[in-house]
Amino acid sequence: MKSGGMAHRDTESREFMDEPDCDPHRLERTYRHFTTVNRLVSGWRRIYRSRIRPHLTAHTPTTVLDIGFGGGDIPRALARWAAADGLALRITAIDPDPRAILHVRGLPTADVHFEQASSAHLVARGDEFDMVISNHVLHHLDAREVGPLLDDSLALSRHLVIHNDLSRGRLGYHLYAAATVPLARRSFVHQDGLLSIRRSYRPPELRAQVPPQWRVEPMFPQRLLLTHDRVGR
Repeated sequence: MKSGGMAHRDTESREFMDEPDCDPHRLERTYRHFTTVNRLVSGWRRIYRSRIRPHLTAHTPTTVLDIGFGGGDIPRALARWAAADGLALRITAIDPDPRAILHVRGLPTADVHFEQASSAHLVARGDEFDMVISNHVLHHLDAREVGPLLDDSLALSRHLVIHNDLSRGRLGYHLYAAATVPLARRSFVHQDGLLSIRRSYRPPELRAQVPPQWRVEPMFPQRLLLTHDRVGR
């Protein structure tokens, strides 16, 4: 599918890094590049300041679950920001892909516990957290898979759920395409990032997929948040 054909989600194509036999060296470089890409486009610094930090205290640790941690940069960044603010935050980050676990084994992981697991596994285990988050998970899911993720999120979270993802659009597609051309041959960041945009939801599409108690919020630049806040409600 070309960028001009983004009126509908691309639900058929599969990202290169999701293939079990993809080039492991390109995959490892992709994981490393996530730090830069997410810093530029994901908006987690703003989300931390406006939505997560107000719930944190200096003495009692707030527990957070990150579903589908990928390169592990988001939970590590949250832990670093909280520590710099003198706030207590304890993060569990899960991903069912064993290659993601191999990647984070060589990284500093203070205040973050990484585990190979699915959200369903943690629900079955009876785990609970103050908050549940994810980054770039929603666009991987088809209509049948969104509901189970949301059910798991509510079962695992006592208070707040934040699923942060891309929002499909031509401008973001072309800007990302131009910015990541230098990375196209050595990692999957260019090709898979463009496919991620084509697979992502627009706000009305996501609203049609989720129960009414969930809030879909556009966020600049070309992002959307799917949130559920028991305390706020």
